[in-house]
Amino acid sequence: MQNSDNIKIVLVNTSHPGNIGAAARAMKNMGITQLVLVQPEDFPSGVARGRSASAIDVIENAIVVDTLEEAIADCGLVIGTSARSRKIPWPMVTPESCAQKIVTESTEGKTALVFGREDAGLNNDELQLCNYHVQIPTNPDCSSLNLAAAVMVICYEVFKCDASFEGKAAVAEDEFWDREKATGEQVEHFYEHLEEVMIKIKFHDPENPRQLMQRMRRLFSRIRIDVMEMNILRGILSNIEYHIKGK
Repeated sequence: MQNSDNIKIVLVNTSHPGNIGAAARAMKNMGITQLVLVQPEDFPSGVARGRSASAIDVIENAIVVDTLEEAIADCGLVIGTSARSRKIPWPMVTPESCAQKIVTESTEGKTALVFGREDAGLNNDELQLCNYHVQIPTNPDCSSLNLAAAVMVICYEVFKCDASFEGKAAVAEDEFWDREKATGEQVEHFYEHLEEVMIKIKFHDPENPRQLMQRMRRLFSRIRIDVMEMNILRGILSNIEYHIKGK
């Protein structure tokens, strides 16, 4: 698969090592080898190696980190799997359009597909770190997918999409954009700065947040800020702070 080094599969707080191994095998079946584990409960593990079959190299090269923020810090596009609706709706994509976005944007930089815990998926805070959510359609009478099965479905769509791009020029929705997208780390610093300033001007009360920061995250995730726009926004915030101090 082209640009596979720019596509990460991120598994958050996986409880059973067998699911890690099976997910690694599914990944390699579809030509994806970059695996990142966020606080796995049991890893390294012989069970994970055993379930990975011919994908032991994926397991051996897996990166283990403490937080999802760390896993996606260098990614310009992050798509998280969500099995249920949330109080605040987030931009949703189908598995097919998810794959198209990943394949297209992986030609320019790092991307991540994030999968949650076997029993509870991703929590709200984790989902708010994602630009989009993807939901795999299933039979409503049996809607819960095994973690490795979910990884296989999405990786298969990415593989199909990548094959369809072979020999063609990938056309992105922002094909003629003049700046690269801000990374996850840059965006998180912006949100921290934004919240600090809103508190200083008494627009935001952290004791009574009223979902304000969640809605601000949704707004800017939908826009997909580039690095120049990020610099402008941070500059505006710094200027506000300067004038506050001058009063």
